[in-house]
Order: sequence, then C-alpha cells, then structure tokens
Amino acid sequence: MSDARRGGVEPATRDRQHRERAELTVIEPTVARADVVSTGRVGAVAYPYRVVDAVATIERPLLSDRDIEYVVSVDRSRRLAVRADVFPETVATTLEDVLVVPAALSGDQALEKAEDAVFKWTLRTVAVGSAPAVTFEQSVDAHKLFWIASRPDGDVIVDSVRGTETPLTD
Repeated sequence: MSDARRGGVEPATRDRQHRERAELTVIEPTVARADVVSTGRVGAVAYPYRVVDAVATIERPLLSDRDIEYVVSVDRSRRLAVRADVFPETVATTLEDVLVVPAALSGDQALEKAEDAVFKWTLRTVAVGSAPAVTFEQSVDAHKLFWIASRPDGDVIVDSVRGTETPLTD
C-alpha cells in the first residue's frame, strides 16, 4: 500500500526541479555519489547517527583499573546501538536531492543508549565485582549516506562508507 493511500500523505513529486537541499555533517563517504553506476539519477538518503568514543573503567582490587575502549554508533532513527571499528572522519557538505531521515532519539537519548550498550558489552566480556564506570571521550552527530541507484535488474541501496550494495525491495 502506498504512503498516499495509508494516511492521506501527498505522493512525492516527480518534478525534477523540486529537490531538497540540505547542509549536513556526514560520515566521510568512500564511495562518491558520482561513482555509483546507475541507469538513471542516483538518489541519496541521510540517516542520523551519534558516534561515541567511550571508555569503560573497571575497578580491580590490588591491581590498577582496567580501561576498555569502545566506539559506539547509535542509529538515531532506528534506535540501535552497534559497535564500530573506528571513530569516523566527518565532513560538512551541502547535498542536493537528498531525503534526510528524522532522528527519533535526541542527543541525550542517544548518549543514554550508547552508555547502556557499553555497560552491557563490558559485562559480557569481563567478570566484574562492581559496575563499570562509563565515560565518553568524544562524540559527533553525523549522517551516514546511502545512495539509491536504478539498475536494469532492480534498484539497489549502496552504503557510501562500506560500498556494499543491497537490493531495494518493496
């Protein structure tokens, strides 16, 4: 069922003159929009994230405290916290023809989600006698870009950071 039939939402315009322009801080893409192979124009979707560099400190009797470092990527739209390999480089850019997904979590809620994730990950990794102290070294609010490309065998979503492609299904 289309969005227009579901809740009285206006269908998206097909007018090529009508394009959204957004100034965003984005996680630096490794795949540029211009590099995506497509039979038509390449659309863009920007997902809001808060990326946090966190440290869990575990007190140990008779030994020095142990610090475990984490990079947490909180998807502020889907309300998910996942581990990341590195703290990303970000760039400020202006994008044309982009759908900016609204954030469902505030900045503070994203930090709470990150803190909960670090706490749980630490408890799964290390046997502790007391609760680990979680601190944040740095954090950044940035959007991750996904490219939407038309192909003869069906549309695909291209992750601008990883370069992976996933078929776009209805």
